[in-house]
Amino acid sequence: MQKALILSGLLILAMGCKKQTPIDYAVLSGKISNFEGGVLTINSMDRKLTDTINVSEDGTFKDTLRLAPSNYMLYDGKNPTLIHLNTGNDFTVNYDAKDYKNSLNITGVGAEITNYLHDKRNIEQKLQGEGNFYLLEADEYKQTANTIKDSLTAYIGSLEGISEDYKALEKRNINYAYLATLNKYKPYHSYYAKKQDVEVSESFLSELDDINYNNEEDFNFSENYKGLVTAHYRDEASKLAESDSIKQDIAFLKTVANIESETIKNNLLFQLAQNGITYTSDLQAFYDLFMANSTNEADKEKITESYNKLKAVAKGSPSPKFVDYENYAGGTTSLDDLKGKYVYIDVWATWCGPCKAEIPFLKEVEEKYHGKNIEFVSISIDRARDHEKWKAMVADKELKGIQLFADNDWNSKFVKDYLIQGIPRFILIDTEGNIINANAPRPSSPELINLFDEYKI
Repeated sequence: MQKALILSGLLILAMGCKKQTPIDYAVLSGKISNFEGGVLTINSMDRKLTDTINVSEDGTFKDTLRLAPSNYMLYDGKNPTLIHLNTGNDFTVNYDAKDYKNSLNITGVGAEITNYLHDKRNIEQKLQGEGNFYLLEADEYKQTANTIKDSLTAYIGSLEGISEDYKALEKRNINYAYLATLNKYKPYHSYYAKKQDVEVSESFLSELDDINYNNEEDFNFSENYKGLVTAHYRDEASKLAESDSIKQDIAFLKTVANIESETIKNNLLFQLAQNGITYTSDLQAFYDLFMANSTNEADKEKITESYNKLKAVAKGSPSPKFVDYENYAGGTTSLDDLKGKYVYIDVWATWCGPCKAEIPFLKEVEEKYHGKNIEFVSISIDRARDHEKWKAMVADKELKGIQLFADNDWNSKFVKDYLIQGIPRFILIDTEGNIINANAPRPSSPELINLFDEYKI
């Protein structure tokens, strides 16, 4: 008996000494009723990471995720669900796709922060009131923003099951959200109240004077802080652009290059470069500045890849081609069909507000150059499911020129070859099919007519 007890004790001791493998993942599961998609996407808030989660026919899903602790957006194609993931989490997300708001239910290990994030949004909306928050006059707007800040700070402090470290970070995030709200009052109030000159008291933005723009911990945690930092350096870049008579994007790269924090500097450089390099008017200078100042090798590799693709669509290079795109007027049209004429291409979509804002200006330019040796081509990159919506808008807006429907929306070879990542995008091609400008001026810009005059169109 004594020998058995000794053996048992040794066994327990051996088991206790066995090295435990640390958990480095989170488990996310759930069920979506009335779901017709088949997959969910999960995106990081900076959109650097995108992944998919398969959904069974009965709407259930389960996946093991090895992601950095942070907030993510779970998206079913219609309903976005903000979630917070951390190692060791094991929680479920259940809802009815046809009644998302009333049916969302999140439970399990680590669900407390995710539920807090949804409660937080509800509190904000309730305190902002039913009217347009940005129509409030400055004093009432600031008072309301301050009430929201105090309410959320008290609420996060009262919750159980959330670590004190997270609460401390979130309280600072709430304050940054308050400061960001103040910072955007003038442009937002001007837009919604239709006022050109909005004035506020000298003290309205005084609290922003105390912001430390070099806090890496807050930059990594808080999108609100990141937004304030970005806005600050954009303002500094505007001053440099004006004083040195240089382009805004080049000025931003030069300004950010002086940031002390490597984390913040690299993030802001890449944040601009991943889309900005496709729009810059000086590709070589832009690329050289980015490469000289970024210390993130993965980011440098991605921007170099974009740079090499963009060199292929530099001025004078043969234009990538579109072939047999559906023509609203009937039949199909290819770029080669337009040889012998200049071609001004507008890449757009029915859902794109800035694209639609250019329509009146495009009509004016088309009228001005009617009968000249130039074709105006509008290529819609709407999804196939919005094909009828495209046709209806062409008719309703009485769109002129050659109206085409791309063969595979954003994934069309023509779009990818031009590395188009944002719309509207305008391209000017010469009579031989060579590129004049892969980032041509918009119709609303006087520079477009200057460009046409330069080529005697």
